[in-house]
Amino acid sequence: MDSDYDKDQEDSLFPIDEHEEVVSEGGQKVRRRGIYLLPNLLTLGALFAGFYAIIAGMAGNFNEAGWAIMIAAVMDGLDGRVARLTNTQSAFGAQFDSLSDMVSFGVAPALIVFSWALSSLGQAGWAASFIYMSCAALRLARFNVQQGTVDKRFFVGLQSPVAAGLVTFAVWVGHKYQLEVTYGIALLTALLTSFTGMLMISNFRYYSFKEVHFRGTVPYVVFLLAVVLLVVIAQSPHEVLFTMCVIYACTGPLIWVYRLPKVKGRKSAEPDSP
Repeated sequence: MDSDYDKDQEDSLFPIDEHEEVVSEGGQKVRRRGIYLLPNLLTLGALFAGFYAIIAGMAGNFNEAGWAIMIAAVMDGLDGRVARLTNTQSAFGAQFDSLSDMVSFGVAPALIVFSWALSSLGQAGWAASFIYMSCAALRLARFNVQQGTVDKRFFVGLQSPVAAGLVTFAVWVGHKYQLEVTYGIALLTALLTSFTGMLMISNFRYYSFKEVHFRGTVPYVVFLLAVVLLVVIAQSPHEVLFTMCVIYACTGPLIWVYRLPKVKGRKSAEPDSP
């Protein structure tokens, strides 16, 4: 089979390797060539938005950087949904999505917040940015290896898109109101950046919303609430999106506090080992 593969590469019109991966179909392992176009185009769009956010942030265009991160988050949420709805999941798509997330929700927010406030702190500033970026990488790596082994209703640790929104939208709001970056503001921003990174690698559980199925029907009031939410976001996108990220980020610690007495009760009820 390897010789056939090498021969195919020699006969290729372009000096680019054709992607192949082994998949299970009907209980048998088969080789599948090529990649699915639609979900990977969405992932590519998220990657482009993240790259543009880096360019805009380094140039001081923090409003454009904030919009770019939001677009990247929307596309990141769509690519997985589209892949599942169209049955076009693949190992290539999963890895491509993870690498795109690292750029859009790991590197981009770290550079944006550093360009806005943390650069004034010197070494402490870039250290806070690095803490966030490294935690994003650790969170994505842990997510990749835990797929299929954890409860799909929850994420373990704060999702990287929400973490990126929490950090970037804070810059977004500060830039909108022309907040002067004093030493105190820079220090608070460094603490927020570092704490957000720690939330990503924590064991706090966050609701994943993966049980929301778009194929089925929903009560009419749910659709009305979605319309109202879109109108509210359109009125004040900077403040509303930042507030939504803050509220969601707080749900993990709140769930942990709520479950703590139950966990202690179960442990105390367990018989002591001989």
